[in-house]
Amino acid sequence: MRESADDLLDALAADLVVHAINCVGTFGSFHVALSGGSTPMPLYRRLMVDPNCRHLPWRQTHLWIVDERRVPFEDERSNFGQIRELIVDHSDIPELNVHPMPAMDEDADTRYERELVEVLGARGEGKDRLDFVLLGMGGDAHTASLFPGSPALKEQRRLVRINAGPKVTPPERVTMTYPLINASRFIAVLVTGASKRETLKKVAELGARTDLADAGARAAAAETLPILGVRPLAGEMRWYLDGEAGAF
Repeated sequence: MRESADDLLDALAADLVVHAINCVGTFGSFHVALSGGSTPMPLYRRLMVDPNCRHLPWRQTHLWIVDERRVPFEDERSNFGQIRELIVDHSDIPELNVHPMPAMDEDADTRYERELVEVLGARGEGKDRLDFVLLGMGGDAHTASLFPGSPALKEQRRLVRINAGPKVTPPERVTMTYPLINASRFIAVLVTGASKRETLKKVAELGARTDLADAGARAAAAETLPILGVRPLAGEMRWYLDGEAGAF
């Protein structure tokens, strides 16, 4: 936890840059999946203007989208639309390395899953997973577009799903699922602001229960607090909290 949001963004940006450089050195590329929403936007701006981030290897980076509303990219609610404006248009990332979710397509989930499998698979066996996934957490503990009680929470095989129905905040979403997220090398969860404090307290209290080591118990808990379904299989998960969110 960092007391100020500014210090928090410094820490997260530094970790992302180091991780990117290490992955390029080891694998020849860096695959990062970014979330939308208002919370990470200051981070994305910082990546573009902070001299400490100038070594981020954009030419060797592949940019993926964690989740997307089923709206056109020109819609102000589009996650990729915002990320494109802040990062893609101002970095030297190759066009072929930018992977927006085709959210408006009927088969958006299966198309994106095929693209992930093809591009990551080209890295070779043992390297075919995302290197860095940036998540947030809503006031209802949703992460990505995995909302409490929503259908995609139960997905155990598919990497990407359309998530719709009365439990999903409209409009319909396309989202990465637990199997893909949890297979990643590094998962960063960015949470800021006093409005998230009570939810974080519930997550911390429930997450500390020893019975959640059981997969069934954890899946049941994730139905109510979806962030608890994020549990790396062979990677690292780190929370990035500011003083307002973490003061409980």
